Amino acid sequence: MYTIKDLYDLDHTLAKDYLSQFTYPWEALKGIKDMIIALGETLSKDEYTEVSPQVWVHKTAKVFPSAYLGSPCIIGPNTEVRHCAFIRGSALVGADCVVGNSVELKNVILFDHVQTPHYNYVGDSILGYYAHMGAGSITSNVRSDKKLVVVHAPEGEIETGLKKFGAMLGDHVECGCNSVCNPGTVIGRYSNVYPTSCVRGVVPEHSIYKNTGKTVIKRED
Repeated sequence: MYTIKDLYDLDHTLAKDYLSQFTYPWEALKGIKDMIIALGETLSKDEYTEVSPQVWVHKTAKVFPSAYLGSPCIIGPNTEVRHCAFIRGSALVGADCVVGNSVELKNVILFDHVQTPHYNYVGDSILGYYAHMGAGSITSNVRSDKKLVVVHAPEGEIETGLKKFGAMLGDHVECGCNSVCNPGTVIGRYSNVYPTSCVRGVVPEHSIYKNTGKTVIKRED
């Protein structure tokens, strides 16, 4: 339930070939920067403008004047980067995305149609097709004890070897307002996280994570 094939439809990201090399999505985190640089050099100059060194913006994207685009990054077609967004670098943002007011991105892949619209921090994470983060929801990417991040899977802990690892959100995941995805969180496709929840471990697909820490399977109505 937490492999790349389980979580993502790779037809909805420019990182398809890159991600296809790995079994688990967190294995891709270390190489995001180099992948973006290499990918950027292949982009059509008829479609993308290199607005500053290693910062490529699609000509249909809308970037507000107060937004900061750190290198390297790619901003896809019809994406909107709103006022005071802070893209620190190593960010691949897909098509039809929203990077909103005071949102910070760092070392991330956002698939197409991802929305991070209001006061979100997303670091060392991968957000799948149509994933949405409610206002104030964040990924926490470093443990408080600074130890290496593990994934708390149902069958036991999975060592990642990473000090920084936020969250892997599958396709169509909804994170409620002011929720926190703790380091090493993995949320399966079509699952929802209640507002103000503190999420840890693996949330199965088609589930609802409640703010009591209880997870229930969605009912098919």
